[in-house]
Parts: sequence; C-alpha cells; structure tokens
Amino acid sequence: MQQIISFLYKNKYFILFLLLESLAVFFTIQSHSYHKSKFINSANFVSGGLYNKINNFKEFLLLKEENIRLAEENVQLKNTLNQEDKLVSQISSKKIDTINFNQKYSYISAKVINNNYRKNNNYLTINKGKSSRIKGDLGVINSKGIIGITKSVSNKYATVLSILNVNSRINVKLLKSNHFGSLSWNNQDYNTVQLLDLPIQANLKIGDTIVTGGKSTIFPEGIPVGTIKDFKTSNNNYKIINITLFNDMSSIGFVEVITNLDKEEIKNLEEKTSNE
Repeated sequence: MQQIISFLYKNKYFILFLLLESLAVFFTIQSHSYHKSKFINSANFVSGGLYNKINNFKEFLLLKEENIRLAEENVQLKNTLNQEDKLVSQISSKKIDTINFNQKYSYISAKVINNNYRKNNNYLTINKGKSSRIKGDLGVINSKGIIGITKSVSNKYATVLSILNVNSRINVKLLKSNHFGSLSWNNQDYNTVQLLDLPIQANLKIGDTIVTGGKSTIFPEGIPVGTIKDFKTSNNNYKIINITLFNDMSSIGFVEVITNLDKEEIKNLEEKTSNE
C-alpha cells in the first residue's frame, strides 16, 4: 500500500495531466457532433473487429464438435430412410419386387485416426470397434464414395482394408450401362485405381462414372467410385482401364460403416446351396 501511495505522489503531476487531458477530450466530444460521430464510428469499428475475431475463434473451437454432429445426423438420416423403405416394402409387398427391399443397411459414423496411402497394402484405422457394433467385412464409405472394407476389430477400434491395397477387390459397374467389373489398385497413384474384367461389349468413354455394383453383401448398389480417366484395348479386350477416384484418399476424415442387415441370412443360404 505504501508503494502505491509513493508512486502516486511521485507521479502526481503526470497523473493530473492525464486526468485533465481525458476531461478535455470528453467535453470536446460531447460538445461537438462531428467529433462525437467520429469517436462512435471508431469505437464501433474497433469493437466490431474484435467481436468478429472472437466469434471466428469460437467457431474454430466448435468446428470439431460441429463436424461430429453433422456426421451423426447424416447417419441417423440414412438409417431413418432405410426404416421408411422397410415399412413401405411391408405395406406394398404384393406390388413391389421384394428383392429390391431385402438389401437393408444400417450406418455407423466413425472417424479415421490413421491413414496409409503410399504402401502396397494400405490400411486405415477408425475409432469405432466391437462396442459400437463394428465387425469385420463391412463396407466403409464417406460422402464422396467408397473407402474400403473393415478387417481387424478390437473393442474400440477397427482397421480398414483400403481400396488402395493390392489385395482389394470390389464389385463395381458402369453407371450408364450396368456392365460389371472388379476394382483393384496397381500401387502407382493413390488418386487412380483400375477396373478389371469388364466385357469388351461395354462402350466406354472418358469421363464415364463408375459406382458399386451391389453384387455382394458389403456395399449397397450405386455408391460413387470415380470416373474413367483413360483406357487401352488389346485383342478385343480392355487391357487397362484407369479410374480417377472421387475421394482424395490422402485426406479422409469422417466415414460411415455399413452393415447389411440380411448378410448372415444370404451367407447361410449360399453356403447351404453350395454344399448340396
């Protein structure tokens, strides 16, 4: 306390000057409309800029939470649409081909916490596992298209066999003609995969869209894959068909894991048929 009093005493003239100067500025602003308006505008500019900076910072802090919320809402929406389709099929089963409704899927949102894309056998790791009903052999997608298939699963995490894996084979088709083939990767460019086993009868054009074929219990039909980049023919066969992916596989954030609700029934039926 003694130090504060000593400081005020030593600087009493300077403090008095500041006080009088502040009063002079105050009365000048109050008595002149021009000065008053300029002061208010300057204050609004400073405070507005400050509030904008604070708001932008708050939005940045909330961005992660907002991304999670949007991913969860997207999954809930897809699950709701599937439930509505199931209800429609039950009501109109006599009028609608039941095959189109038996392939029902549920969706679980997850986040990629590790992503390899420059190796021969690339994998991703997601932050959902057995505790979230994740199993092996489930399709993984995002809003732009396919990512891969779940492989190993622990209680809280799962690995995903990336489409950028030399052992990956996924059933796909031409969107415009329904000709089917297999999607693979030649370990050269992480933005480009290859389409194999496509019949020569398929009339290809650069830019044609490739989607999942729906001929397995892993991916629904029609999930985006990419577009034809270029192709070569040899002896009346397609030798090389390169596909530019819709996804940037080097930058994957939130994904959705797909469960085919009829998978076990289909698998058991096919095994029974093959053993007869």
